[in-house]
Amino acid sequence: MVVRTQSKFEIRRICIATRSRALVRLDAPTPEQMGFVELVRVVEYGSTNVISFENNEKEESRLATIIVRGATENLLDDVERAIDDGVKTYKSMTKSHDGEINFVGGAGACEIELARLIKTFGETVSGQDQYAIKKFGESLEIVPKILAENAGMNPTDIISNLYAAHTKGDVTFGVDIMGTIADSRQIGIYDLLYGKKRALELATNAAVTILKLSQIIMARQSDMPKPPGGGGGSMGQMDSDPY
Repeated sequence: MVVRTQSKFEIRRICIATRSRALVRLDAPTPEQMGFVELVRVVEYGSTNVISFENNEKEESRLATIIVRGATENLLDDVERAIDDGVKTYKSMTKSHDGEINFVGGAGACEIELARLIKTFGETVSGQDQYAIKKFGESLEIVPKILAENAGMNPTDIISNLYAAHTKGDVTFGVDIMGTIADSRQIGIYDLLYGKKRALELATNAAVTILKLSQIIMARQSDMPKPPGGGGGSMGQMDSDPY
């Protein structure tokens, strides 16, 4: 049986599935270069013929295929995006060290707790740095605020209730779309710690980069000669304005 394909991506996947190596020249393959597959067959999925490489379930495989079906292209895109997010979440979980917490409270609970701690720390700082620290903490309120607005709730009341709950020690309380606040652990909403850390790092670096701008580029004064007699007041005023 000969399978013909012009895609390097598909050839790479076939090599992974069969544990073989891609050959540059058509020479006799060595035992190390040859792969193994239990069954190769043509299967029809939704009026589309697909060549299926199947191995025994007992055999360890580093490749799997997920077949997604849907009535519309938009539905298929949403399902594919959900599966891709789930796979990437699992990959991020495997990057965590042993003994490290992989998840934190979701539904805005993590952001509200960080905002509360940062604002509390800002009270202990003197000088103008206090305002910057408090504003940094206030900026984290945007996540639960947007969640509340999307759920049709009053964001001001939700933020106040969250601060009150977190001050009492309920640090996992977040926004419940049913119209109130609830413990994110009980409603089963969590955020990946690795993704949360990376998002905060990138957002902070972007803000710090903007604040570190040490030079403002202004328009140079025009070299055009002024009209004789000072006529054309608008042109003369433009030339005299360095901005």
